Amino acid sequence: MRSWTDTLRFAFQPVVNLMTGGVAALEILARPESGDVLAEARRDPELDGLLAVSALRAAVRRETLLPLHVNVFAGTLADLGGLQPLHDAVREAGRLPWEVTLDVCPPYTHVPRRALLDAVAVLRRQGFRIAADGVGDGDAPLRLLTDLAPELVKLDASLLARPAAVRAMRVLCEESGALLAVEGVETEAQCAVARAAGAQLAQGELFAPPARLPTVDVYVPPGSPGLVPPRSGPSVRQFVRPAALLPATASAGRVRALLTGSPDVSGVLLVDRDGVPVRSVHRSRFLLSMSGRYGHALYADRPAAKLGDPPRTVGVDATAWEVLDVVAVGGPNRTSDDVAVVDARGRCVGVVRLADLVRALAESRVEEAAGLNPLTRLPGSDAITAEVDRRIAAGRAFALSWLDVDRFKQVNDGAGFAAGDELIRAVGRALLQAAAGETRVGHIGGDDFLVLTDPDGLDPLAASVLDVPWSAGGRPVTLSLATVLCAPGSVPDHRRAAACLAPLKKAAKALRGASWVLGRADAPGHEIRRGTDRTTAPTG
Repeated sequence: MRSWTDTLRFAFQPVVNLMTGGVAALEILARPESGDVLAEARRDPELDGLLAVSALRAAVRRETLLPLHVNVFAGTLADLGGLQPLHDAVREAGRLPWEVTLDVCPPYTHVPRRALLDAVAVLRRQGFRIAADGVGDGDAPLRLLTDLAPELVKLDASLLARPAAVRAMRVLCEESGALLAVEGVETEAQCAVARAAGAQLAQGELFAPPARLPTVDVYVPPGSPGLVPPRSGPSVRQFVRPAALLPATASAGRVRALLTGSPDVSGVLLVDRDGVPVRSVHRSRFLLSMSGRYGHALYADRPAAKLGDPPRTVGVDATAWEVLDVVAVGGPNRTSDDVAVVDARGRCVGVVRLADLVRALAESRVEEAAGLNPLTRLPGSDAITAEVDRRIAAGRAFALSWLDVDRFKQVNDGAGFAAGDELIRAVGRALLQAAAGETRVGHIGGDDFLVLTDPDGLDPLAASVLDVPWSAGGRPVTLSLATVLCAPGSVPDHRRAAACLAPLKKAAKALRGASWVLGRADAPGHEIRRGTDRTTAPTG
């Protein structure tokens, strides 16, 4: 009688990094030739546990070095209290638990919450990473999701039809330190939405279908992750590649075998039993040492650590600029070394390559420069409105202001274009000098400026431009300022915020002298902070 193992095969589907275009991991999918072993596994925890072990062994037979994703039902973990046989299988295969992510799958209904959380705690102590699978299409309660605190959240592609929901999940992931992935991506339009919403990883037929053999040959549509505020820089999470890990006790011969059999691997990290990097082996320098006249004889059976260097590490919350700072420290012969990315416990979660960082930072600077106003060198409206949408998605209150010069055409006609240009540059400099914290200043053309700030920063910002006696060519000049306060949930996007601002600008222009009008997106009317009504005759 044939058992379920006789008819079961496994397929591999890449998990793609949307920033680098590389394969970050492989998910192992059960593909029975007959019957529905997955439905049986959902009812039988022991069977589900055996499936997880079989999936891992199938990957080991294919000799893939990529990190792996193994599926397991939430009920299985709660019933078994963990997956000790899988942990044993990982060790027997010479892999490390930190290279395996357990995709915890729904249903969660009727799964004992405390038992599930206890089982996940056991798995984490063993070193496994946890992903919450099927979010958005399953029955995972939000409270349980936050209690699980997964390292990765996998959203169903159906949620891409509701980008606000995806952006909201990205905010939740950022606050908990998790990455966001989208499963089931089939079209380039879906990929673009996933990118715009902030997803770092994705899977689906668009990139590569499940296949019997592991593949790193994937299609990723070209696209930009969007402008990033220059003060912070792109997150290192966007550039993480899988790391080639070996135990700290590995011999030089074992490292050589890995490198010669995997030409795409640029280096190997030697880690202790907790997954903390202790030495970094650079591909070229290592192979050069081994290829010398007596290199193999001298080093083959000796610890590879003797041919390595101290690892360069950054935390998962570092920015690309901070990685460059790490690379800059030390001798010039190590500028091409991979930098290890570590979690809060110091365990390696992957590596970043200098080439990826330099390329992305150069592209972001080119994009940023293309959007700068040539007169003031300030960004245009696209950069400001993109940041408005980010703050809306994050549920943050903000103030959006429009500043311009009163009767600027008359200023140009009377004082000349050169004086008018110098006035615009001076106003731009004053706004930049007053900008504090996360304030963003944009010059959208002519004499019009956009300023995005926190509500608490409004008064000093207004004073910095409205209390100044401006002039152009000896002629006195006044400015008008209009501000709309947007509470969380008061506007759906930057277009609505701009629509609320338009009548306030008109009201400010109707006042005498330096003027400031303040309104709220969720309330009618406005408040006059500065200026007097032109219909009111001056007294005295």
